[in-house]
Amino acid sequence: MKKLIFLFMALFLIASINACSSASEHSRGLKSKENKMSLGVIQKEIKKGMTQTDVTVALGAPNVVTKDAEGKETWVYDRIARTVSYSGSGLNTVLLLGVYENRKSAKDVSETTLTVVIKFDENHLVESFSYHSSKF
Repeated sequence: MKKLIFLFMALFLIASINACSSASEHSRGLKSKENKMSLGVIQKEIKKGMTQTDVTVALGAPNVVTKDAEGKETWVYDRIARTVSYSGSGLNTVLLLGVYENRKSAKDVSETTLTVVIKFDENHLVESFSYHSSKF
């Protein structure tokens, strides 16, 4: 019984400490290479004349690949990111079955979309590219 109480207290202590970290700190910890495609990355990395291999290294695999009547490829990257931020007093945070509940908190949700269209020439080099980004 003492071990169970000790385990519960340890879990509560860990939950309390974790509840003190900010949403932005938590978000930085979740970043992965897949999340790093941004408008800035597109503008910095993608250049006319790049090979398809270089584009794949910079951005990963496209969502859609099409060919026109002349055999030229067009790659489309379509990304959607949702950010959910919570803020509030850490004093009322309770760990219940692995779920955090904060009675004095605020929640903010935003979504960002990024669509990139890359057209390749007959030699499979970037001929042109365009992009559109929105946040709501």
